[in-house]
Amino acid sequence: MAFEGLTEKLSAAFKKLRGKGRLTEADVKEAMREIRVALLEADVNFKIVKQFVATVTERAVGSDVLESLTPAQMIVKIVNEELTALMGSEAAKLNLSPKPPTVVMLVGLNGAGKTTNGAKLAGFVKKQNGKRPLLVACDTFRPAAITQLEVVGSQVDVPVFQMGQIDPIDIAKAGIEHARKHGNDIVFIDTAGRLHVDEELMDQLKEMKAAIQPDEILLIVDAMIGQDAVNAAKAFDEALDITGVMLTKLDGDARGGAALSIKAVTGKPIKFVGVGEKLDQIEVFHPDRMASRILGMGDMLSLIEKAQQNFDMQKAAELEQKLRKNKFTLADFYDQLSQLKNMGSMTDILGMLPGVNTKALEGAAVDEKALARTEAIILSMTPAEREDPSLLNNSRKKRIAAGSGTQVVDINRLLKQFDMMQQMTKQFSGGRMKRRAGLFGKMKGGMKFPF
Repeated sequence: MAFEGLTEKLSAAFKKLRGKGRLTEADVKEAMREIRVALLEADVNFKIVKQFVATVTERAVGSDVLESLTPAQMIVKIVNEELTALMGSEAAKLNLSPKPPTVVMLVGLNGAGKTTNGAKLAGFVKKQNGKRPLLVACDTFRPAAITQLEVVGSQVDVPVFQMGQIDPIDIAKAGIEHARKHGNDIVFIDTAGRLHVDEELMDQLKEMKAAIQPDEILLIVDAMIGQDAVNAAKAFDEALDITGVMLTKLDGDARGGAALSIKAVTGKPIKFVGVGEKLDQIEVFHPDRMASRILGMGDMLSLIEKAQQNFDMQKAAELEQKLRKNKFTLADFYDQLSQLKNMGSMTDILGMLPGVNTKALEGAAVDEKALARTEAIILSMTPAEREDPSLLNNSRKKRIAAGSGTQVVDINRLLKQFDMMQQMTKQFSGGRMKRRAGLFGKMKGGMKFPF
């Protein structure tokens, strides 16, 4: 994630505080200097850093903190609260019209990902909110923009309205009318961008805003461009009075300061974040959860939501019954790995757990090739072999290896992993739960999943 460097430096500053026990005002100010440097290096706007550090220092040198039995924890709590406030305190929702369709105008510079993220948003509101979205192709400036929107629209199963290269304002009006007639309750208008903010672009967007009266003007901005993202947000807000921001590419190695600066500079909330290239890698922006992640405190709520979205509850219930009866099969094994893969990289998942150092987990992403090999091996087996791997003698393994394009050694490795998994499920289902630390040690020392 974009905040790894910042998380590391803040954690180091807090670790020093914890090591001192009782704190003096000088200890707090020294820690605040480190926090200020960490925020500036993360590309947070310098005026915001100055105000943030002043606010935290004022609260942290109070007698209720310095005389506390756990002053370091109190300071972490203050930093967490102030970070949350800096990013907007609460998650902001889309402005929905009481009289459908809701019109969302997507604006931004070229390269920010308006077209792709418009499709992401449309797919998100369809899946999560039960909406019937329509994408309207009003970018007549960039070659192939209409074709691109049609491609990504089909991938998220959202219809696209387009009228070719005519006046974009006429297209937008016609698209909204089309939505009314066909029962689409939310319309995403994909507008033209430019390589930089210019008067021609802004004038065109102002005319479109006046013509269609959108319920939401959402700025799509690239987190990777740092302070330029904040400057772009400020320029678009001054010209169009935007209602919110979607920050893209937050999964990259950018320093992430834009997420901490945009709300404070523009007063407009970040409503969504793009966290990957895939069209389902989009999240509602929760300031409190993001602050928690930045401080290395995890994000259990997002992890639970991600699991609920990706795991099939009926299959989970069936698996529970199988576990109770010690009937965990290779097909079940593969099914669980597939659902885990859908949640994203292991680094992202484990990064949501409190106290996990994601820096130490670099490269722990799901190995899709290894998972594909596992799938090929299991699917090359007969149903009877999946249910009872003890049937797999040498000749059967050779047949499966030939059918899956793998080697016998790959099949033996998978069977060993599966056997260890079965031993673990017996411990769970038999009610003889071993101490968690011992079980984790066994997994870490001897078991390696194929991802």
